[in-house]
Amino acid sequence: MATAKQLDDITECPICTEVYTDPRSLPCVHTYCLKCIEAWSKDKQPGDKLACPLCRKEFTLPSNGVKDLPKNFFVANFLQMKELSSVESKTSYCEGCRGDEESESEVQNVASVYCVECQMKLCRSCRRTHERVKVTRSHKLVDLGEKANAEILHQLMPPSYCDQHEDKSIEIYCFECKVAICMMCYIELHNTHKCSDVNKVDDDFRRQMASDGDNIAAGVEKCREMLGSLEKEKNDFIEQVIEIGIEISECHVSATLSD
Repeated sequence: MATAKQLDDITECPICTEVYTDPRSLPCVHTYCLKCIEAWSKDKQPGDKLACPLCRKEFTLPSNGVKDLPKNFFVANFLQMKELSSVESKTSYCEGCRGDEESESEVQNVASVYCVECQMKLCRSCRRTHERVKVTRSHKLVDLGEKANAEILHQLMPPSYCDQHEDKSIEIYCFECKVAICMMCYIELHNTHKCSDVNKVDDDFRRQMASDGDNIAAGVEKCREMLGSLEKEKNDFIEQVIEIGIEISECHVSATLSD
């Protein structure tokens, strides 16, 4: 059964090796935290060329800098899946019985399920209410915690919405612009481009991100091996220096005694 542990490799930024915060996608499809790619491009201006930290493929910085890079909603969904399938989710507070005026520390009930449609964590009491009310009784509820199946969570995730048209869900991926868009964006700007159903592209993104994680892990291991080899060479060199020093001292003593 897939759990949050299996989502680690595709939810960690290759630059900071931490869980993504505001994941942004480059034209080469590699993804980084916004703050990380901002730091990477700090000496660049809009219109300048910038190389991807991972594959080194260059792209032109947008007019407003890296802030204009598209958000990677694939990764955003995985982050939500990881949170819901983690052990820590078991100790999350209920968002159904917490009033706006209350602080989180005042909430007594611990969440046990997550409502996909409402995007809320609910305790057992709120769950019962949720299942009795006509409007919400058909909502999909997912148990929180380590037993949550990542594949099921992925299938149940609500649609992501377009940055340009906030009431329109993401449905299409434009291969030419390397961006996920809604139907309105397609009609207005991308109808002559090569596009595909975003769900079909989803699996390819997941495989690529998993592959990137494997490549990074292999690179780290190779660096460790090289570091170990250099450490051994350094120690061998120090030993040689000590031995030569001893030989020089012995020769100097012998020469002094001969005189």
